[in-house]
Amino acid sequence: MQTAPIKFEKFQAVQEDDLQQRIIAARQKLGDRLVILGHHYQQEGVYKHADFTGDSLKLSRYAAESNAEFIVFLGVHFMAEVADILSRPDQIAILPDMAAGCSMADMANLSKVERCRRELSEHYDFDTTFTPVTYINSAADLKAFCGEHGGIVCTSSNAGKIAEWAFARREKVLFFPDQHLGRWTGYKMGIPLEKMIVWDPDLPLGGLTKEQIDDAKILLWKGHCSVHQMFRPQDILRFRNEHPEGKVIAHPECSFEVCNLSDYVGSTEYILRTVAESAPGTRWLVGTELNLVNRLAERMKPEGKIVRFMSSIVCECSTMARIDPQHLAWTLENLAEGNVVNRIHVSPQETALAKLALDRMLEAS
Repeated sequence: MQTAPIKFEKFQAVQEDDLQQRIIAARQKLGDRLVILGHHYQQEGVYKHADFTGDSLKLSRYAAESNAEFIVFLGVHFMAEVADILSRPDQIAILPDMAAGCSMADMANLSKVERCRRELSEHYDFDTTFTPVTYINSAADLKAFCGEHGGIVCTSSNAGKIAEWAFARREKVLFFPDQHLGRWTGYKMGIPLEKMIVWDPDLPLGGLTKEQIDDAKILLWKGHCSVHQMFRPQDILRFRNEHPEGKVIAHPECSFEVCNLSDYVGSTEYILRTVAESAPGTRWLVGTELNLVNRLAERMKPEGKIVRFMSSIVCECSTMARIDPQHLAWTLENLAEGNVVNRIHVSPQETALAKLALDRMLEAS
């Protein structure tokens, strides 16, 4: 029988050990009706409760293939949206804290992207000149925009294949919201840096001239990840000076300079796999989120591998960190009592268009 929703305030003063026990008890009560998805950047206090761990797209596909009624996503808003888009109509996607957003995703909103399209349309036939490509780290309405305008979604692991797909259809690419992933992807395809120019959505025509756009291959949205932008070339140079035999691996959301100085560049899954498969005793400098790096460092210790966070500034993804044991316990106890809290629901129209862009990605990659 459904009861009145349990208020979150009741969990704020609960001790950590009690929270962990309450999470376990609520999970047991829900049984197979629940699946918990944990992104690699989550703090250990909630990450350890995940049924599946990985990057955002991998987790959403796990959820859609499960028989669970409730999908609790330990991540950020756009991830739960993707889970809702890809899941069945009888499944419910939930984000334990609605404030868990993504600063990068927020840098490209639909109104600014639509204004960009209108401004470009004054000089070009947008739908025959530009393929819009959105990184999966974006809101559902931007994925729907790409679906509507012949565009596509990419991830950090398949961006190269997706760019090939995009250029096979149109002359130019509009890439958002992360300029760094777009630039690195284009560079790896052999596109000169000067052919990839930054579109500033707060300036008329992106702060560009028509001649610059005519000459460009990729328009890069002025967006970035607040965590990955803190890594610097000097961090790598210092490491190489201290440990010439060491290896450097970075996420492609890092700046071009950092990626270009690294031995390996790839997605979170790629980083984990590359370090895991390296020889015992290897030393690594890793440029991605702190929780992932710390977890990887502990996992590699038995093999004598030393894994170090790239920055001297200790900083985790602040929005990912909003998913804490208090919010998870509150969410699960409400579900166990028949109350759905913090449901993420994408409208049917946006779902259809966003799924079109996601399906193009899955087919192309």
